[in-house]
Amino acid sequence: MKINYIFLVLALLAEIIGTIGGFGSSVFFVPIGNFYFDFYSVLGMTAIFHLSSNVSKIFLFKKGLDKKLLLYIGAPSVLFVIIGGFLSKIVDGLMLTIVLGIFLVVFSLFFLIKSEIVVLPNKKNAIIGGTLSGFSAGLLGTGGAIRGLTMAAFNLEKNAFIATSAFIDFLIDFSRTFVYYENGYIGKQELTYLPFLFAIGLIGTYLGKRILNYIPQERFRKLSLLFVLLIGLATIVQLAVKHWGQLAS
Repeated sequence: MKINYIFLVLALLAEIIGTIGGFGSSVFFVPIGNFYFDFYSVLGMTAIFHLSSNVSKIFLFKKGLDKKLLLYIGAPSVLFVIIGGFLSKIVDGLMLTIVLGIFLVVFSLFFLIKSEIVVLPNKKNAIIGGTLSGFSAGLLGTGGAIRGLTMAAFNLEKNAFIATSAFIDFLIDFSRTFVYYENGYIGKQELTYLPFLFAIGLIGTYLGKRILNYIPQERFRKLSLLFVLLIGLATIVQLAVKHWGQLAS
């Protein structure tokens, strides 16, 4: 099977930026992957790709883990990623993808413009964010941006942000890999890319951590929200391009 090396280079960039932003590479990887593969193949690749990159993040940033957020965000994330994963087989994700793109743009702009507003790190907000991010990850392949918005609002120190997000993401990916395999999303094509994506996950995480050492703490929250804004815009543009392409054909 022929390997698309341009896709692999873009996957590396997605991993580096996802590490810097703190919410994982899937928010970039999924839109990129959709240009090269069908939606369900991208879901399968995303799950197995993330397993390696999140193990790397946990190892590199483990000292910053926030155990309370891990529980409050992680537990509902795992439950709802399983639900979302099973629903992905029967629900058309087009409208939900549009809603996700709009949601990311609106909320990232809100927090960028109203930078003085900080959501209190209470149990209710964490559970809601974990539920939405887990469900979105299972259904659409990406929930890291929603989790990133939630955790950015909590204004965590950057190492705590990345370590906690990576651990939650690992639990999500571990759970949905079994669901996606059962759904038939992980086959020969996806497994062919596995060793490449595994190496990219390790290298991209390492490079992202090195770059992150040069980013001051006060800029980190704004940088994360800017990345989320770009993700939302990229999602909307991607859908528009596909729509116009279908009309033209």
